[in-house]
Amino acid sequence: MLRRATEQNVKIGEHLKRLRTLNGLTQEELAGRADLTKGYISQLENDSACPSIATLKDILDVFGVSMPEFFSEQVETAVVFGAEDRVRTSGEDDRIQVELLVPGAQSRELDPALVCLAPGAEMEIQDVHEGEEFGYVLLGKIRVRLDDKTYTVKKDECFLFASDRRHGVKNIGRGPARILWVVTPPTFDYKGK
Repeated sequence: MLRRATEQNVKIGEHLKRLRTLNGLTQEELAGRADLTKGYISQLENDSACPSIATLKDILDVFGVSMPEFFSEQVETAVVFGAEDRVRTSGEDDRIQVELLVPGAQSRELDPALVCLAPGAEMEIQDVHEGEEFGYVLLGKIRVRLDDKTYTVKKDECFLFASDRRHGVKNIGRGPARILWVVTPPTFDYKGK
């Protein structure tokens, strides 16, 4: 019996932490909204304390989650995403196509996308923003522009840069270019020129 209770406590701590991070709250922010202390939230997430039903309900109310939802398997986040989960977008002339690979990326730490550029297609220059960007060229040849510098990236090469510079990408090859692109935090903008 004690073993089952301990397993359930672990699940509560893990679920609470996951909900908190998915909602973009610090322990201190959650504590303030639930009228608790940051230390107590930390203890709950580390499974060194077990909340009363009333306290757990107060915490779940912050997230807009009911007790049954919290304890159901539906609270678990997906791990594998298929083609049916992707969100397809395109620029004004369809020469730039973007598939957002993971639904709900705005509530995650990063935003992975598959970007396809027709020959000569160029993504609009992005202004400075928080984060980093990584791209792996699966097909073709592109030019990455960072402020006033340009870099050529070919198939099987990758790029990584801090988003604290104006940046853009253009397909400079004769055929289509395909890039696996990851932006953190999720701020992916897919406009074309």
